[in-house]
Amino acid sequence: MKKVVIVDYGSQYTQLLARRVRELGVYSEVIQHDDVLPKNIGAIILSGGPKSVNDEDALPLDKNILNKNIPILGICYGMQLLTKELGGVIEKIEISEYGKTELQIIKKDIIFEGIKDNFIVWMSHGDSVVKLPDNAYTLSKTKNNISACVKFSEKIYGIQFHPEVMHTEFGFEILENFLFKIAKLEKNWSLKNFVDEKINYIRNELKNEKAIIALSGGVDSSVAAVLVHKAIGENLKAVFVNHGLIRLNEEIEVKKIFNELLGINLTIVDAKEKFLNKLKGVCDPEKKRKIIGEEFIRVFEDEAKNNYKYLIQGTIYSDVIESAASGKNTAKIKSHHNVGGLPEKIDFKIIEPLKYLFKDEVRKVGEILGIPHHILYRHPFPGPGLAIRIIGEITEEKLNILKKADSIFIETLKEKKWYDNVWQAFTVLTPIKTVGVTGDERSYDYVLAIRSVDSVEGMTANWSKIPYEILEEVSTKITNQVKGIGRVVYDITSKPPATIEWE
Repeated sequence: MKKVVIVDYGSQYTQLLARRVRELGVYSEVIQHDDVLPKNIGAIILSGGPKSVNDEDALPLDKNILNKNIPILGICYGMQLLTKELGGVIEKIEISEYGKTELQIIKKDIIFEGIKDNFIVWMSHGDSVVKLPDNAYTLSKTKNNISACVKFSEKIYGIQFHPEVMHTEFGFEILENFLFKIAKLEKNWSLKNFVDEKINYIRNELKNEKAIIALSGGVDSSVAAVLVHKAIGENLKAVFVNHGLIRLNEEIEVKKIFNELLGINLTIVDAKEKFLNKLKGVCDPEKKRKIIGEEFIRVFEDEAKNNYKYLIQGTIYSDVIESAASGKNTAKIKSHHNVGGLPEKIDFKIIEPLKYLFKDEVRKVGEILGIPHHILYRHPFPGPGLAIRIIGEITEEKLNILKKADSIFIETLKEKKWYDNVWQAFTVLTPIKTVGVTGDERSYDYVLAIRSVDSVEGMTANWSKIPYEILEEVSTKITNQVKGIGRVVYDITSKPPATIEWE
């Protein structure tokens, strides 16, 4: 089976690009720029990246790539790298292009087959092509007269924009034209292949060894648990840690799901006091994540009692990219407790079966595994839990306030048949207090933020346009029923520039 190899130069979209190729039915694999090329390559895609090709420490192009007569598509940094390597010139000019940019096709070519002459693309570059290599020519330009697509040869193309992001019109069609009309690949891969391959890999990797998994009751850990259980059965121990930072009645719901519905034996560990003591007085979100990651591992080490060699984690790609764990040259946004929050010394080997999948792919894997819909389509919930939804120090009082408010928000969305219309909804307790009027008396209580976003894979997200009457009902219920909250505000910031979670 021919594969597409994506060479990673540090773009935060690299795995999204790999995912787009998989969606089109072709197996893709990401490698670093200095890795040895694998076998059975049908095409190579060079990713974008944060550096300039003119920097002294610019990441180079492996010369073997150009000598193999394999179709190549360079994207952003990848296009500029091809331009420079083949004899062209890249320079920083007065005009930079970031975000949505209008593009015009100036020369017909197979890569733009079936696509209109003018469309919107997503740009992110400061350098531009100022001189093309010999025998290369421009196929499209932006409204700023900057080369947006270059044909270097019959099999080598470069595009300055990102076809993998949803903001680019006809991005799928451009990738499809490259894969099937230029590289002439076949559609022969699906997530069912992924499930079968992953089960076989885990079975062969672990053999008769035992593994332990942290179950949060969320989509990712649930799918990871069922996938690994299919591979090693009773050799998997599932543990739910009640660290006191969970949703209202979460421990009851999780036990019911896994014992009754999925047939996986679940051990519940009450570690609330231990976690809250460690977090006492801590306000910095990165410190919170590090402490929680450390304590998780220590709890599992206690539970494992030297009988479990492997730790299974439900890490998915949006966790990885925000923690800059996807490649050597990716920018870090924040630590994730499964990734950047782990202590340096642990007694387990880590297995992350979902590490390079996005949330919607994880849900599809769950469907293949037979996991019920109501589990798969629960809204995402962060591993550090309410610790990163309480801004500032965590206290029992604040946790009780936030749990009640969050429950009201979610239950109201369900009652109004709006829960499934949004990707993730939650509440955030701010450290701000505000003056109000309760009856005829002055009050001085916390400001609660409610947040809801629409997304596909969690890499980008828009704030949800929830009807005003639903928001009004949520606000009224919370301020009437939750002692300690005097004002409710709605977060209307998208990702980017914000992240989905506040911390």
